[in-house]
Amino acid sequence: MSSNMSSFLYLISAVSFIMALRGLSSAATSRLGNLYGMFGMAVAILTTLLTPTISRYGIILAGIAVGGGIGAIIAKKIRMTALPQLVAGFHSLVGLAAVLVAGAALNAPDAYGIGAIGTLKASSLAEMGLGSAIGAITFTGSLIAFGKLQGLISGKPLSFAGQHLLNAALGAAIVFLLVIFMMTESHFIFWMLTLVALSLGFLLILPIGGADMPVVISMLNSYSGWAAAGIGFTLSNNLLIIIGALVGASGAILSYIMCKGMNRSIFNVILGGFGTDPATAAANASAASDRPVKVSSAEDAAFILSNAQSVIIVPGYGMAVAQAQHALREMCDHLKKKGVKVRYAIHPVAGRMPGHMNVLLAEANVPYEEVQELDEINSDFSTTDVAFVIGANDITNPAAKTDASSPIYGMPILDVEKAKTVLFIKRSLASGYAGVDNDLFYRDNTFMVLGDAKKVCEDVVKGL
Repeated sequence: MSSNMSSFLYLISAVSFIMALRGLSSAATSRLGNLYGMFGMAVAILTTLLTPTISRYGIILAGIAVGGGIGAIIAKKIRMTALPQLVAGFHSLVGLAAVLVAGAALNAPDAYGIGAIGTLKASSLAEMGLGSAIGAITFTGSLIAFGKLQGLISGKPLSFAGQHLLNAALGAAIVFLLVIFMMTESHFIFWMLTLVALSLGFLLILPIGGADMPVVISMLNSYSGWAAAGIGFTLSNNLLIIIGALVGASGAILSYIMCKGMNRSIFNVILGGFGTDPATAAANASAASDRPVKVSSAEDAAFILSNAQSVIIVPGYGMAVAQAQHALREMCDHLKKKGVKVRYAIHPVAGRMPGHMNVLLAEANVPYEEVQELDEINSDFSTTDVAFVIGANDITNPAAKTDASSPIYGMPILDVEKAKTVLFIKRSLASGYAGVDNDLFYRDNTFMVLGDAKKVCEDVVKGL
C-alpha cells in the first residue's frame, strides 16, 4: 500500500473517531457514535497491517486474537455496575502500552525509522520520555482507581504528612531526569524516569476519596490520551497523534465539567490534592445517629405516588448495584398510565463514572426526552409533588449548601428537599460514598423506604 493511500485511510479513520465523539455526546445518538468508533478502529488496524514495513504477521495476529478474545469475553460478562473499574483497568493498559512502546523505540530506534542508537534527536528523546512518564502515571494511577472502585483498596483518602511535598519532589525529579535523558540518551536514566513516574501515579490517586472517583476516571482518560499522542510523535504516526489528542482533550474537558459539578479545583485533581476527611465524616455520622427519621413501606410509597401529579426520579449508584432500572421503568410506566408526569434528574457525578446513570436508563429503554440534567430540572423540584430518590446519596445532601465544615460543601446538588414529599429508597441509613451523613434523611417531608432498590420498585408496582 502506498504512503498516500495509507494517509487517506488514516484520515478516514480520524474523521470516524471525531464523529464517534460527536455521537457519544448524546444518549440519542450514542449507538451511532459507537459504530463510528468501531469502523474507525477497524480501518486504522487494517491500514497499519497493510503497510510495507509490517512483516511478522503471526505475532501481530496472535496479539489481536488474544486481546480481542479477552475483550469479547469481558464485554459479554461485565455488569453495568462494574463499568467504572473496567474503564480504569483499560486506562492502565493504555498507559502500560505507552511505556512499552517508548522502551522498544529506545532499544531499537532503527526498527521504527527514527534513527540509530546513539544518534537520536533530542526531540525524539523528549517524546519518548514524556510518553513513558505520562503512561507510567496513567498505569499506576489507574490501578489504584481500579482497586478503590472494586473495593480492594479503601475508598477513604489515604494520605500522610508531607505528601504534597513528596509529590512535588517526584514531579521535579521527572523533569530533571527528562532533561538528562535528552542530553545523554541513557537507557538507565530512561528507566529511572519511568520508575519515578510509576511512583508518582500511586501517590497522586491514593489521597483521593471514593466520592471523587468520577473525576479521577475522566482525568485518567485524559492522561491515557496524552500518553498515546506522545508515542504517536515518537513513531511519526499521525493517526495515533490525532486519536491521542482527541482522547486527551475530551477527557480534560470532561474532567473540568465534573469538577464544576462538584465545586472542585481542576488543579487539585491533577495534583491529587482533594478528598474526604475521614475524621470529619465519622464525626458527622456519629452526631446524626440519634436523629429521628420517618420509615415507610413500599405500599405507602405506592399510595403517595399514585396520588401525585408530578414525580421526579433521582437515580444513583444504589440503583446500579441493585440492577433496578428495569423495575423502575415499569413503575414509571404504571404512573404515566395514571396520568402522572414523570421525569428523571441526572447529576453530573451520579454513579461512579460520567454518564453511568444515562447508560443504565437507556438500557431500560427509558425515553431520552424524560431524562434531564441538573441545570435543566433543578428549579422544578419546588413545584413537584414527589421526588423519588433511588440509591443516590451525596448528590442530594443539603449539607453541601449549609454546612461549611462538610467535605462536600459547595458541591452543586439536586434540590430534592424542596419537593412536597421525598421518597428515599436505600438499603440503610448509612452514609454515602463520601462518608458523610445525609441531612435529607431527617427532613420532615422525607420518608425512608429501606430495602433493596429493585425489590422496593417491584413492591411499589404491585401496590400500584
